[in-house]
Amino acid sequence: MFEVFAEINTTSPVCRWSELYGEHGWYLISIQSVSDQHTRGISCTHSVDKAPVNSYIPLLVAFAILVAVALMYFLGSFVSKLQCTEEYCHLLQHKCFFLVFHHDNSASESTRTEVGKPKRRRLLSLDTFRGLSLTVMVFVNYGGGGYWFFEHTPWNGLTIADLVMPWFVFILGTSVALAFSAMLRRGVTRVQLLRKMMWRTVVLLAIGVFFLNYGPADGPLSWSWARIPGVLQRLGFTYFTVALMQTCFSVKDVEKYQNGNWWAPVREIVLYWPEWIIIAVLETIWLCLTFLLLVPGCPRGYLGPGGIGDDGKYPNCTGGAAGYIDKWLLGEDHIYHYPTCKELYKTTQPFDPEGVLGTINSVVMAFFGLQAGKITLLYRKQPLSILKRFLIWAVLLGIISAILTKCTQNEGFIPVNKNLWSLSFVTTLSCFSFILLGLMFYVIDVKNWWDGQPFIYPGMNSFFVYVGHSILGSYFPFNWEMKFPDSHAEPLFQDLLGTSLWVFVAYFLYRKKFFLKI
Repeated sequence: MFEVFAEINTTSPVCRWSELYGEHGWYLISIQSVSDQHTRGISCTHSVDKAPVNSYIPLLVAFAILVAVALMYFLGSFVSKLQCTEEYCHLLQHKCFFLVFHHDNSASESTRTEVGKPKRRRLLSLDTFRGLSLTVMVFVNYGGGGYWFFEHTPWNGLTIADLVMPWFVFILGTSVALAFSAMLRRGVTRVQLLRKMMWRTVVLLAIGVFFLNYGPADGPLSWSWARIPGVLQRLGFTYFTVALMQTCFSVKDVEKYQNGNWWAPVREIVLYWPEWIIIAVLETIWLCLTFLLLVPGCPRGYLGPGGIGDDGKYPNCTGGAAGYIDKWLLGEDHIYHYPTCKELYKTTQPFDPEGVLGTINSVVMAFFGLQAGKITLLYRKQPLSILKRFLIWAVLLGIISAILTKCTQNEGFIPVNKNLWSLSFVTTLSCFSFILLGLMFYVIDVKNWWDGQPFIYPGMNSFFVYVGHSILGSYFPFNWEMKFPDSHAEPLFQDLLGTSLWVFVAYFLYRKKFFLKI
């Protein structure tokens, strides 16, 4: 929507029109005063001097190629399975013939040993979900082909790029529930869990601060300008909080609570009531600081981008309380100076999307993932119950999001905002996460229709892929000086190639049984 005003303080536009302008087109907009004996006013005309190009053709071509490769892969896998099935049938017939003529106690005992008790399967859908999130994260971090929906939204709203980090946080919570339960069953003490948890947190923080927040082109690391927050730092604090809760309040023998109690159908909530109290306290702190903290020069509860947003009334209020707390605790020199709102809203204030206040809601997001992990553990023998509970959580969180946002982008009580990690952002993305994990669980772990390739490979080596793509992303063959940077074809090819290379590296490491863990 375009509006032309004759005066600065007027509210009524003299011209208004809506037009979708494509890329690389030439457009002429003419605004001129009209004065004759019949009419006086302002005339606005707009015309197209050069038609825009279809910028989505490279994306459609790339999509078609990826679909063709996927179909060829699945067809090859299907044929391979058919061949394996035929070989197994021949082997089984031979074995049955052997058993008929050599039936004795030793053979029978050997047969029983072969059958054995099935081992507990790894949750392949979780690895696949993690790998999908990481693959999309690598692609958008490398540029996403220059398409706007593969870039982070300037302020309120969602794009594809805004989905991957919260998905990763949700998966982190689910992984904590599954991993800590397995370690407790193996006899690992809570003190050992605490030691392991603290070591992993320290490593994540150290790598985030000293390796990923600056590059070789920045010169020697100096504390005078070093950025303190970051993605790994947020993951480290989030992991520490949910892991500490799970270490202190996890229940070993959950099977004995399956029946005999009126609250058995919701035991995944009742058994862990201390964790719910902690999360409620944390979210209350976030709400109070966000809407009640007095920020100098800004209205209470301001959630806007500052700059020229809100008609330029609050130019130095970017992020409201979240930005103010970061500058007060960390200092302006130690937070991010190029937020996504800087270009569109002409902001002058630094703002860190991985700041202190947003980390609280990151913990809440991970807690919903922790809840998904508990559901999977408690109802692992009842896949339908797992899917039902995932659906219930998705619906509840979706309703909360609809209420908080009023189903609008900017007019709700708490808009969806990735920079702030607003409450509606957390509930919306948690809703998506329950749906997507439930679909993958049904397709991969219940029906065995898909083994998760190729996403399962980076999902099982996520730390290596994330750190590697962050450090080496500016070097060949992941990046080069492009001949046609203004088009989408070459940037898309470069970003897809870089992402594919990391998937191939993850596959190679999987074949070598190398998994980097901390």
